[in-house]
Amino acid sequence: MPYQVVITKAGSPSVLAIQEMDKPKPASNEVLIKVHFAGINFADTLMRLGLYQPRPPYPFTPGYELSGVIEAIGDDVTGFEVGQRVVAAMRNGGQSSHVTAPISRVIPIPDDIGLDEAAAMPVTYLTAHHMLHYLGHLENGQTVLIHGGAGGVGTAALQLCQWAGIEDVWATASGSKAHIIKKYGGKPIDRHNEDFVSIIKSATNGQGVDHILDPIGGENLKRSLSVLGEGGKLYTYGMSAAAPTSKRSVIKAFLAWRKTPKFDPLRLMTRNRAVFGIHMGTWKNEMVMTQQLNRIMEGIEQGHLKPVIDSVFDAKDAAKAHQHIHDAKNIGKVLLKFN
Repeated sequence: MPYQVVITKAGSPSVLAIQEMDKPKPASNEVLIKVHFAGINFADTLMRLGLYQPRPPYPFTPGYELSGVIEAIGDDVTGFEVGQRVVAAMRNGGQSSHVTAPISRVIPIPDDIGLDEAAAMPVTYLTAHHMLHYLGHLENGQTVLIHGGAGGVGTAALQLCQWAGIEDVWATASGSKAHIIKKYGGKPIDRHNEDFVSIIKSATNGQGVDHILDPIGGENLKRSLSVLGEGGKLYTYGMSAAAPTSKRSVIKAFLAWRKTPKFDPLRLMTRNRAVFGIHMGTWKNEMVMTQQLNRIMEGIEQGHLKPVIDSVFDAKDAAKAHQHIHDAKNIGKVLLKFN
């Protein structure tokens, strides 16, 4: 019987449930995918806590990405066939055993790429690529600071920088995760025991860096802005400061919001800096998304990019997977497996 992960209400991982579902039927220009793997992102945990928008009303099935095999094809579909291995980027609902997806959000998986690797690719690599290349126009000789460098987006961004030939890349993470940052050409900064502001200012002679990726928000975002160089770009794509644990805390969320800088257009103009807010789940230009996904797949095929998979949980253990992410135990991507 088909089944899905469901967030029943706002709360701790205990609010996650597994529910049976009717097998969906593909509409015109859609395919039905039998899901093998689905990715979990920090955004899923924030939606579960009720801290992330937009989200469907409870109860709902989360999930922005998946890989699997096409089981049925809707009318007017060309270029795909039953039995074909594919990866899909979803607006939501990907953590299900069976999913229908518009073909504009589905791309084939080459034979030499595993289904697990493919499922670990869409959100993390697409987010990192969108920031650094589509919005940032990353160029050789520029400098980058990545917060959360050992996470899914962080490791993807490190690899993209390495592929682009960027030599000066700093990344914050727990000291125990420094090895993964070094592996992909980054300079680790212990987020618990070192001050990234003083390190960046010293390393750049006070000039700051060209690109900063910040999924933390709050006070961290304000401090990031202080080391953004002239003409630099700051990308904010999360608010993990609002949810440091697996329990919902309105007070912590409020404090993180209070400490988040309020951007003054005149100050940004006079200092020639830019701030981008990133949420790929709400990005509407699917042609741009498809182009970037194809470019990322090329990088994986050519060996420039290699999805870092931390762990794979059975879909029925989704609550354990969420707790694993909240406890900051993961290095790279966490996946759910659907049997």
